[in-house]
Amino acid sequence: QVQLVESGGGLVQAGGSLRLSCAASGTIFSINAMGWYRQAPGKQRELVASITPGGSTHYADSVKGRFTISRDNTKNTVYLQMNSLKPEDTAVYCCHASVLPNKIAFEDYWGQGTQVTVSS
Repeated sequence: QVQLVESGGGLVQAGGSLRLSCAASGTIFSINAMGWYRQAPGKQRELVASITPGGSTHYADSVKGRFTISRDNTKNTVYLQMNSLKPEDTAVYCCHASVLPNKIAFEDYWGQGTQVTVSS
């Protein structure tokens, strides 16, 4: 069984910074893409950023230049550094990983979500 465990959310003032971490554990042969999604109340879940095993990244337009995604393949961990936070960044942030748990097929796994609240 594969688990994704997130940490690092919290309350911060506008302009502040937070760093989210998400560690994958369990029976893992390989991890493909990893990423962060967020969902604000009354809104659809959106992709914030994603990263390939080789380090290629993709960002939502709303966070470009402020957020940085990275990963440590030796630790099966993905990070999201969030700077210059805005109240509109307030949401539950959830990590995602495409994991090969059994040498047969990649499967999607999700973290439990961590709340990020940015006060104005």
